[in-house]
Amino acid sequence: QVQLVESGGGLVQTGGSLRLSCAVSGRTFSNYVMGWFRQAPGKEREFVAHISTSGTSTYYANSVKGRFSISRDNAKNTVSLQMNSLKPEDTAVYYCAGRTRGGVTEWKAYDYWGRGTQVTVSS
Repeated sequence: QVQLVESGGGLVQTGGSLRLSCAVSGRTFSNYVMGWFRQAPGKEREFVAHISTSGTSTYYANSVKGRFSISRDNAKNTVSLQMNSLKPEDTAVYYCAGRTRGGVTEWKAYDYWGRGTQVTVSS
């Protein structure tokens, strides 16, 4: 079994920063491509970023490129999302997701999901 647990969400003002973390259970974490997705009320789930198994390759949605940074620590079985220069349009539930092979942007292609953590950016 695989379990993902997000943390670090909360309230922040426009221009502020938050760091989200995702803890992954199991001994095969280093085999998972990891991604972050988000979903605002009434909206479809959208891609934010993903990172390769080794952490050497990353990819970002245009809406967050230059502001967000994804990273992972395979020794600690964690993946993080550093979010800077936050905007009200970043407000959403953020989900950590894992895939057994291949980094993609489509949420339906991911195998494992966390429960999500709320990020609210006030204007």
